[in-house]
Amino acid sequence: MSHKQVTASDGVRLSVRVRGVPEGPTVVLVHGYPDNSSLWDGVVAELGRHHCVVTYDVRGAGESDKPRGRGAYRLDQLVDDLAAVVDEVQPTGKVHLVAHDWGSIQAWHAVTGDRLRGRIASYTSISGPSLDHAAAWFRDQLTRPTPKRLAHAMRQLLHSYYILFFQLPVLPELMWRTGAMRALMCRLEPDVNAPKTSDGVHGLKLYRANMGPRMARPQPRPADVPVQVLTPSGDAYVTAPLQTEVQRWVPDLRVRRIIGSHWVACGKPGVVAAAAAELIAYAESGEESRALKRARVGTPARGRFPHRLVVITGGGSGIGRETALAFAAEGADVVVTDVHEDAAEETAKMVRDKGSAAGAYTVDSSDGAAMARFAEQVAREFGVPDIVVNNAGIGLSGSFVDTSVEDWERVVDVNLWGVIHGCRAFVPMMQARAEGGQVVNLSSAAAYLPSTTLGPYGTTKAAVLALSNSLRAELAADGIGVTAVCPGIVRTNITETTRFVGVTEAEQRRRQQASTKLYARRNFGPEKVARDILRAVEKNAAVQPSTPEAKVTYVLSRLTPGLLRAAAKLDVTP
Repeated sequence: MSHKQVTASDGVRLSVRVRGVPEGPTVVLVHGYPDNSSLWDGVVAELGRHHCVVTYDVRGAGESDKPRGRGAYRLDQLVDDLAAVVDEVQPTGKVHLVAHDWGSIQAWHAVTGDRLRGRIASYTSISGPSLDHAAAWFRDQLTRPTPKRLAHAMRQLLHSYYILFFQLPVLPELMWRTGAMRALMCRLEPDVNAPKTSDGVHGLKLYRANMGPRMARPQPRPADVPVQVLTPSGDAYVTAPLQTEVQRWVPDLRVRRIIGSHWVACGKPGVVAAAAAELIAYAESGEESRALKRARVGTPARGRFPHRLVVITGGGSGIGRETALAFAAEGADVVVTDVHEDAAEETAKMVRDKGSAAGAYTVDSSDGAAMARFAEQVAREFGVPDIVVNNAGIGLSGSFVDTSVEDWERVVDVNLWGVIHGCRAFVPMMQARAEGGQVVNLSSAAAYLPSTTLGPYGTTKAAVLALSNSLRAELAADGIGVTAVCPGIVRTNITETTRFVGVTEAEQRRRQQASTKLYARRNFGPEKVARDILRAVEKNAAVQPSTPEAKVTYVLSRLTPGLLRAAAKLDVTP
């Protein structure tokens, strides 16, 4: 690491640190208020593996000089400071900017101005709008009001209470010097680095020098570089519309909603670093990741799930295959598994024929270690999935007393443990990515419809339903929805492979054939279940019965469970 002092145009000395790989793309990180450059330590550790990373304490913060006059903190001067740092660390060529809060405000001023035109290759902004864009946004909400626009404006005004407080004389400084402000911030914001009193006091001049003049007389200007806006879901100060509704000024815009607080750069530095690295790679090479394509604003998209990555277990036939094809038709890329290699490959070929990328793997979902290896391979080759469909399952029919321990173990291994392994393999990486997602677990109407012949099968499907409900509550804070899909009688090949225990081989074959004919006469194809799955993902439904009888019996199970228990006593064996 090198540490140097850079002198700004008015003589203020700025503390600058350069870390990482000298020959890598140069990235300048600009912190906000009331932080100093230590905000970025976690991000630097990640980005520094492949980039030359520059951080500096803005004037008034950290080890940089702290001019007393309010005029020394105007945006034009802050951009001059940034230009001095850029000229020092990268005398020629371009740098990439990543900025947060007030760092974003001044970086926007640089990206849309002339002082650094031609020197910036890309810009990732977190929780800080251009003041000019923000003023124009407020005027739009209030001069062309609709209920939605007015609600957005009022919500942002409520979030901006602190700005008015910072305009008051003496009191804000007093709260900083007594330690009250620091204690309040640490209580309200668990991710924030404990701010220094000096940084808090001197940084107040940023608000007093700029908020009034810029908001009263905005001069919104366009940005001519690729811009990525990361908007944290739990930002208590800057709402998503204020940050993201800037397309008219940013033709090459991407918006990514990430799970985190205003200080997500401290709380989830790996997420910020990964997102910034993707935009940097795009600016350097022109190659756009799936996540950037998905986040691009204003580009016509193919279908309802453009550039989503969907993983489907048991995708070689039936509901799994039709779900893969349905997602592909709506713009998603699809990875499928099956225990039969040829079946998985055939589904992948059909997906590619629809214009989507596809992968096919031979994996037994009941094997936890194999599923873990599969998930790692998918992440390496395709990325972290947006949607995971745990579909693989087997049928088993017969009375409880005729069902052996081995029968129970097999159906539990595939139908329940397969879902558990799928969730364990993919959910942690979806949480770590912090951009939400959806998990779909295939249960069945047998989960809530008692049967004298489907005890083991229904037990596993009821467990999947219970697991899904629990996971849904647990993962809500991560923005990951969980849906249990409960089909009824569906025309698939599961009837041909279902084992009927306690009968001879000949009788088993007869029952398989009878069940197949019954399901065929029912004529509810797997493509209709796939349609319900896509609708459930769009709605983030908790439980999605599919087939008319599944929907009716689901309602009855909630209202009159005794009626279903009485009906179960009837012998309906084929």
